[in-house]
Amino acid sequence: MPDLLSLSSKIIDEGYAAEPVNRITHELSEIADGIAMVEAFSHSILFRTDEGLVVFDTSGAQGGSRVVDAIRGWSGDPFHTLVYTHGHVDHVGGCGAFMADAEAKGAARPTVAGHENVAARFDRYNLTNGYNMTINARQFRGFGGRGYSIGGEEGRFLPSDSAAPDLTYRDTMNLNVGGLEFELRHARGETDDHTWAWIPAHKAICAGDFFIWNFPNAGNPQKVQRYPVEWAAAMRDMAGMGAELFLPAHGLPITGVERIQRVLIEVAEALEHLVNETLAMMNDGVRLNDIIHAVKVDPEVLARPYLRPLYDEPEFVVRNLWRMYGGWYDGNPANLKPSPDTVLGQELAALAGGASVLAARARQLCEAGDLRLACHLVELAALAEPDDKEVHAARAEVFQARRNSETSLMAKGIYGYAAGESLHKAGLEDPHAKK
Repeated sequence: MPDLLSLSSKIIDEGYAAEPVNRITHELSEIADGIAMVEAFSHSILFRTDEGLVVFDTSGAQGGSRVVDAIRGWSGDPFHTLVYTHGHVDHVGGCGAFMADAEAKGAARPTVAGHENVAARFDRYNLTNGYNMTINARQFRGFGGRGYSIGGEEGRFLPSDSAAPDLTYRDTMNLNVGGLEFELRHARGETDDHTWAWIPAHKAICAGDFFIWNFPNAGNPQKVQRYPVEWAAAMRDMAGMGAELFLPAHGLPITGVERIQRVLIEVAEALEHLVNETLAMMNDGVRLNDIIHAVKVDPEVLARPYLRPLYDEPEFVVRNLWRMYGGWYDGNPANLKPSPDTVLGQELAALAGGASVLAARARQLCEAGDLRLACHLVELAALAEPDDKEVHAARAEVFQARRNSETSLMAKGIYGYAAGESLHKAGLEDPHAKK
C-alpha cells in the first residue's frame, strides 16, 4: 500500500497524476496517529478516542461490510459516533454494517450525527425511489458494472437500514467524544445538508464531497440543485483554517498548510469564475443556449490533477446556475410551450425526405466530428420512426461516439445509456446489458 500522503503531495507538487487518485480498494491506511482512512465509495474516515471510534461516512451498502472488516483489522474499539457528511447513499448506505457490528459485539448502538436536512433528504429519496433508481442506473452505466453500483437492497435506492441522524444541527455543532473535539459546520455545496468538520487537536479537516479530486460535482444534470456560490465560500473558509491535514471522502488525503490552501483556493476560483461569467450574461439578457457555449474554464485549470472534468463538468455547472437564478425558461420562446418531441421529429423528417435521411446525415456529421449536431438529428430521426432498426443502429452509433468523446462520467453515462436503448431496439448486442 503506498503512503497516501506522499502520493498526494507528489501529484499536487508536480501537477500530474500518473495513477488513479480515486480508488476503491476497501483497504485501510493509517494517516496519522489515531486517524485512518478506508478507501471506498465513499471513504470512511476514522478517529480513535478514549470512548471509541468516531467515523465520518459509512460508504455505500455494497461496501459497508468490507469497510467494517478493514476497520476491525486496525481497531477493535466500539463505534461511538457515525457522522454523515451528507445524505448521499454512498455516504450513508453502509450504516447498517456498522450497526450490525455493534449488535454482534453486544456494544451500544452508535450515535448518528448529521445536518438537520439529512432526514428530509431521506424522505425525498423514499418519495422518488423509482426515479432515483432509474437515473443512477443511467449515470453509472458501464462503470463498475451494469446500473447503479452503490446500492445493495433490491428495489431500494436508500437502504432501509440507513439510520437518520440522532444528533442534528443547523449551522454549527461541537461534539466531544473521549476528550477529542469535533467542530461540525454546515455549508451548502453539492447538497443542502452538507457537513464539513474541523478537528483542532489534529489540525485536520474532514471535507466530505466539497473536494473530490475532480472538478466539483456542482452541475449534475439528473440531480437536484447544487450551490456553486456557497460551495466556493466553503472552500475559502476551509482554506483559512490553517489545516495541516485534509481528509476528503473521495480521493487522496492531503498534508501541508500551503498545499491544502492552494488546492482549495483554486477550486473556489474555478467555481467563482463560472458564477461571475454566467450571471454577467444572464444580466445582459442572453439565452441559456448562448451562455453554455460561451462560458468556459481555462483548459490549463482543468488540467490540474484535482480539477479534471472526469465526474462533472463546467458546462453542467452553468446550467445549474441558470436553474438557481433564472428558473426553467431558457430564453427560447419556442421552448416555453413546445410541440411534442415526436411531432417535431416527424415534421422535420418529412421535410428532409424521411427519418433515414436524417439518420444518414447524422452519421456524416458524426464522422466529421460535429457530434452535437449529429445527436440532434439522429434523435429527431428516432422520434420520427421509433421502430426503425436502421435508424436506431445509427442512433446507437452516434451516441456511442459521443460517449467515447466525453470526459465526465455524467455525460458518458447518459450518452451510453442512449446508445444502449437503440442497440436493444435495433436488435444488436449491448455490451453493458444486464445478463
